[in-house]
Amino acid sequence: MTSNTVTEIDAIDLIGPLHPADLRRVAAAVHIEVTAAVRGRVQGCRSYLRGVLDGDRTVYGATTGFGALVGFAGRDNDADQADNTLAHLGAGQGPDIDPAVARAAMLVRVWSLAQGASGVSPHVVDALVAMLATTFAPAMPRFGSVGASGDLIPLAYATQSLRGQGHAYLDGERLPAAEALRRAGLRPLTLDGRDALALVNGTSVTTAALATALHDVRVAHRSAQRLAALLADVLGCDTHQFLHPRLIAAYGHPGAVEVAARMRGLLAGARPSGSRPLQEAYSIRCGPQLLGAAEGALRYADTVLTADLAGVSDNPLFFPDDDLVLHGGNFFGQPAAFAADVLAMVTAQVGNLVERQLDLLVDPARNGGLPPMLAAGPGQQHGLQGAQLAATALVAQLRREVAPVSSQSLPTNLHNQDVVPFGTQAALRAVDQARLLRLICGSLAVGLRQAVHVGARRPTAPGCAQLLDQLVEVVPAIDPDRPLDQDVRRAADLLDHVDETAGSGSTDTGPDRQAAKPR
Repeated sequence: MTSNTVTEIDAIDLIGPLHPADLRRVAAAVHIEVTAAVRGRVQGCRSYLRGVLDGDRTVYGATTGFGALVGFAGRDNDADQADNTLAHLGAGQGPDIDPAVARAAMLVRVWSLAQGASGVSPHVVDALVAMLATTFAPAMPRFGSVGASGDLIPLAYATQSLRGQGHAYLDGERLPAAEALRRAGLRPLTLDGRDALALVNGTSVTTAALATALHDVRVAHRSAQRLAALLADVLGCDTHQFLHPRLIAAYGHPGAVEVAARMRGLLAGARPSGSRPLQEAYSIRCGPQLLGAAEGALRYADTVLTADLAGVSDNPLFFPDDDLVLHGGNFFGQPAAFAADVLAMVTAQVGNLVERQLDLLVDPARNGGLPPMLAAGPGQQHGLQGAQLAATALVAQLRREVAPVSSQSLPTNLHNQDVVPFGTQAALRAVDQARLLRLICGSLAVGLRQAVHVGARRPTAPGCAQLLDQLVEVVPAIDPDRPLDQDVRRAADLLDHVDETAGSGSTDTGPDRQAAKPR
């Protein structure tokens, strides 16, 4: 058995919509409440399905083959039909998806099934809930989904792991799935054809990856705002000009208004040095406009994620009250694909901004006469030179991978899936890009800490001074030179968790604000 314990106060319910914060909470063991209402609607739909099948009506996946083979009869035995569903999908390749994303995908899947429109057996919901109360995580391959008929291949691997086949993680250790189930105290899951198809026929992996990426990009986006404010203060810029509320209001974009207000809060009390140019470089002067545009794009992604977390992703769907069995395309991940591509563009441009700010900071022609590369002894020491090279390489990586995935449709499955969104790969790519962006932010943070060491002024705004002091605590001055890889990661970690109230009040944005209410 795993050592994790969960309590009722930690419970996630399956009644209302999920919140993005719920998906992060299931990285650890969590209690999920299955109320009588949830159990009733799942059982009611299951009973309705049984009546439909007893009446000899055709139901995709329950009485038929799958995909392009829908015109052929399925297997007569329910257990055989489940095997038939899953066996041919065991074709994934590549490294495993992050176990935290895999567990988040299982939460999204069980929520969708619990809405009572999929016709699954109640014990399927119970099994997923029991799994999430442990540290068990399915091992799912990264490559194989086109995100059209749901995340078929990765979710098939997840389903097989719950049956004791394939592999899984427990407490972070990769094990044969049967052994992981045994150690976790879980029973292998038994399924019929409808259960198996309902487990794989949804975009839960895509939604989970989108939620992970969106959260991580938002954190880095807030870090970029704080670092832009600190940079302006350390250099002595006249922020009263390019952040003036009248100026930003005239720009007309709500995202820029919000970002500028947040930066003004961090810079409250800052005093211009009087030695800077009348107009700063765009990487400083246009920061509110660029980061504000990013805020607007992130809000669009928020709306897509909110809809995904409140929607049922499966095919077919059953509506017992109206005696309807409807076959359609609610497993088509195009909205998340578009949103993930937007995240890719945001990440690349914000990363470019932060790297250009670092370039300005290490250049004596633009940094107010500080030593080149912020070296404590130029020539004898090299300061940020290696860290800037690495940051530039990270930006190049972001740029190479910014081409839209959502428009790369390729027909497959005998042209049954003749258009596909590739949302899974778009969302998983966005997760990777967010991790690179936070390292670029960490690089600038190390540079700002070093700038003050080699002669830049101490920040004059209390909010900025507080951030600098926090950086000083985790990043020693670079004097003499040393490898900076760990320093960059420590600075990035600090930025992830820096007090959100520093200088300007709460900066929570997006749908996570709703998740703060007690459950």
